[in-house]
This record gives sequence, C-alpha cells and structure tokens, in this order.
Amino acid sequence: MHSMRQPLPMALAGPRLQPPAWLTMALSVETESHIYRALRTASGAAAHLVALGFTIFVAVLARPGSSLFSWHPVLMSLAFSFLMTEALLVFSPESSLLRSLSRKGRARCHWVLQLVALLCALLGLGLVILHKEQLGKAHLATWHGRAGLLAVLWAGLQCLGGVGLLYPKLLPRWPLAKLKLYHATSGLVGYLLGSASLLLGMCSLWFTATVTGGVWYLAMLCPVITSLVIMNQVSNAYLYRKRIQP
Repeated sequence: MHSMRQPLPMALAGPRLQPPAWLTMALSVETESHIYRALRTASGAAAHLVALGFTIFVAVLARPGSSLFSWHPVLMSLAFSFLMTEALLVFSPESSLLRSLSRKGRARCHWVLQLVALLCALLGLGLVILHKEQLGKAHLATWHGRAGLLAVLWAGLQCLGGVGLLYPKLLPRWPLAKLKLYHATSGLVGYLLGSASLLLGMCSLWFTATVTGGVWYLAMLCPVITSLVIMNQVSNAYLYRKRIQP
C-alpha cells in the first residue's frame, strides 16, 4: 500500500497570498458604489410614482369642477407634488426620464416644467382667493395659507432666477458655477416650502373630514418621501460637491 501523503506544515508551506490592500479597498468602494446607485435608482422611481399617485389621489378626492374650491387642491398638488418633482428629477443621473437629452436640453425642460408648475400654482391661489371672497372669509388666516403664498412667491422668483442660467450673458459679472449653486440651494428651499404647504393642507378641515385613519398617514408620507429624494439628489449633485472642492 502506498503511504498517504502528509500535508506540509504551515511553516514549510509558505505564507498565503493576500490581495493588495488597495485592490481590496477598490473592490469595496466599487461594491458600495453599485449599491448606492441601485438605491438611488429605486428611490427615484419611487418618487416618480409617489408624486403621480398623490396628485391623482387628490384629484379623485377633490372632484375638480364640482365647486370653485375643488380646483385649488388639484392645481396645487399638480404644481408642488407632480410638476416640480419631475422638474427636479430631470437632472437625476439614475432616474431621469430624459437622460437621452443633453444637459442643455434637460435644463430647458426643467425650466418649462417649473414655469407650468408656477402657472398652476398661481391659478390655484387665485381661485382660492376668489372662493374666500365669495364666502366672506379672511385671507391668510391659517399656516397652510401663509406657507402656500410664500411657496408660490418663491417659485416665481426661482423661475426668474432660472432665466439667468438659461442665458448667462444676462449676468456677466456672476460666475456660472456660483449661479448654479445658488439656484440649486434656493430651489431646494422652495420645493420644501411647497411640500410643507401640502402637508399643512392635509391638516385642513376639508381634507381631514374625508381622509382619516391609515390613509391620512399614507397621504402625509407622500410629500415626505419626495422631499427626501429631492434633498438627496440636490445635496449630492451641488451642495456636497461644492463643499469638498478646494
């Protein structure tokens, strides 16, 4: 019988080959990057669906055309939930529906969506003012009304600021990089104001009289989800990048 071959002792077998530390770190960073991109893609898709679903939900609830007031929640949710969310997601590298367009093309689509959103918001604001006039009610008597007015005014100023980015020759003394940073920061603040107005609107007597229980909490969650996605996108695309630059 042949004797079984005994394994060499560890000391004679030699040390195990280990991959270089830089390679292990590179693989780890690449894996984390893939996971992060997948999460951003999923969150962006969720923002698209939530923004659209919330707007449809409000439209079904309000039944536009049933009264003068019924157009107000529909137009405001269309402006601040759907159109503004889509206008900002245009620039998302993972979840934009217009990734095939150039940066300039997406910027123009962004401005058009923001302008349409502003027109919807102005119309919604005008109709609720007219409605209150007909009923003899006071204006800006609630936090929802004050936040909504501020959000509409901010959106108007934001659209004017966007003209300077579309045509930078109008502001030759301002560096384009700084204009983009200021516009992104201001736009994020305006978007959060619009979301706050939607949240306060869902605390109104009109909304709580119809929507109760778990459905109310789900509805409240919609602007929160889209706001978190937009905050992450803007902070990573502009604010964080500008902060780490020397």
